[in-house]
Amino acid sequence: MNKQQLVAAIQSSKSYLCVGLDTDISKLPAHLKQHPDGVFLFNKAIIDATKASCVSYKINTAFYESMGLKGWEAMEKTLHYIPDTHFTIADAKRGDIGNTSAQYARTFFETLPFDAVTVAPYMGEDSVRPFLEYENKVAIVLGLTSNKGAEDFELQQAGGEKLYEKVLRTVSSWGTSDNLMFVVGATQASELANIRNIVPEHFLLVPGVGAQGGSLKEVSSYGMNAQCGLLVNASRAVIYASSGEDFAVRAQQVSEEYQQEMALYLNK
Repeated sequence: MNKQQLVAAIQSSKSYLCVGLDTDISKLPAHLKQHPDGVFLFNKAIIDATKASCVSYKINTAFYESMGLKGWEAMEKTLHYIPDTHFTIADAKRGDIGNTSAQYARTFFETLPFDAVTVAPYMGEDSVRPFLEYENKVAIVLGLTSNKGAEDFELQQAGGEKLYEKVLRTVSSWGTSDNLMFVVGATQASELANIRNIVPEHFLLVPGVGAQGGSLKEVSSYGMNAQCGLLVNASRAVIYASSGEDFAVRAQQVSEEYQQEMALYLNK
């Protein structure tokens, strides 16, 4: 799925919701915890319940890698179960010297055919470039994150501007709005107007709405552009809306609530 198809999906579904499949085996409902394929069955039920009200799924690879081979198999099965009408993101935060990044790109664009992967830009252009060489694939570069540690580096002054501003300005010159997106935490909504001045056409992946306390209204007000330009991620608020056997029903209800609110902002 490329940028144009993503924009079309947002327009047709009246949603820019990305559901995060950060599936923690310790938080599975009791009836799935002991099942040998419990993680995939949980994800399958969540996808079936939410696919009508979202346009994207983000798989946080750490939750799968920590389970070893079994986790990688669950991740692969989950990825292939997601409909091709939805934009798929590997939240892997990779980034290393060029030849290593090339292998990471191969992992998440070929072996596991995601549409996009999150990338850390700290090591510079040669660490990001391999991800940009794939046609119809997207590198989602960390811009301004929602964690407290953002104050340690990202929000510090660096040569007359904040470090995250320098990252956005520099990285945006390495590619286009077709193959580059940026991560901007929902709890940093006060910075979104400034971010839009720097990268007016790029999509922003915005985690932090829901369990982390970010405001969907503020994010939409300050971050939306003419093509929407937003993928707002909700993970725990959706997939753990219930810890019981009704988890999929509750996930559907919560995702539909997000979609209905998003439709209002899109109509404006």
